[in-house]
Amino acid sequence: MIFHNPEYLFLILLIVPVVFWYVWEMQKSDASLQISSHRSLLKFPPSRKIKFRHSLFVLRTLAMASIIIALARPQASNSWRTQNTEGIDIMMTLDLSGTMMAEDLKPNRLEAAKAVASEFILARPSDNIGLVVFARQSFTQCPLTIDHAVLINLFNSVHYGLIDDGTAIGLGLANAVNRIKDSKAKSKVIILLTDGSNNCGDIAPITAAEIAKTFGVRIYTIGVGTRGIVNIPVPTPMGVQYQQMQSEFDSKSLQDIANLTGGKYYNATDNRKLRQIYQDIDKLEKTKISVQQYSKKEEQFYVFALLAFIFLTLEILFRNTVFRKIP
Repeated sequence: MIFHNPEYLFLILLIVPVVFWYVWEMQKSDASLQISSHRSLLKFPPSRKIKFRHSLFVLRTLAMASIIIALARPQASNSWRTQNTEGIDIMMTLDLSGTMMAEDLKPNRLEAAKAVASEFILARPSDNIGLVVFARQSFTQCPLTIDHAVLINLFNSVHYGLIDDGTAIGLGLANAVNRIKDSKAKSKVIILLTDGSNNCGDIAPITAAEIAKTFGVRIYTIGVGTRGIVNIPVPTPMGVQYQQMQSEFDSKSLQDIANLTGGKYYNATDNRKLRQIYQDIDKLEKTKISVQQYSKKEEQFYVFALLAFIFLTLEILFRNTVFRKIP
């Protein structure tokens, strides 16, 4: 049984002082009679009226408790649910190079990527998801986890300057593959988001893709940003200055990585397009789930309301008949 308004149950505590008050009043109302001996009275047992003289108070107390429980609206709940899922493990691989600060996406490429990726994570509560970041080097920001609140906090904490500048795409991919390769999930996916070309690191991106294919890992690649001249904020002693740079990324390499592993390549030129890309990936890699759910709630307050009526009726009846007092 559950209660729709459980806060009303605290009113039952009011019955405690009522009981103390009743006991106190009964003690004060006791009468006394002086007699020489009470032995002769022992053969006369107390009448039933004396034995049950407290029943009126008990009935009133039970009526109060029943009314309070009725106000809390008890409900009977019958429900069952079966769920079968096919787990998907996802490693998100994010570029933290300097060009990710370009403002062709709002407020910039990195913050836009973080915001949309967080929405993607929240939409997949049944999946293990982790995060690898890279620039000149690569490290695991969060291993595969089902605790998405922790993952999003770690996701939001990444920023430009966390790693020395550069774009080691192959190293980032290799790190992600290493984190996901031993997964027991039936589906293993890497989502790579970058805005540049591989320009450092000891592992070529295509080599990392071949390793991923060996372990049955699909890679979805996202080239983020527009081509051409973009403004990139640069901190200087005089404050933040904007520097114009040529935006380009190796789309052919990203396409080859996706095709080799059975994934797909995307180009996100604005925030709306980036959100659509993640929605598309979400549909392609949707967790298979079979749910049968039944839920029914039935109000039970009328039972306690009826009990309260019965207790009050009995109290009134007994007070005016069996326990009637003559002034």
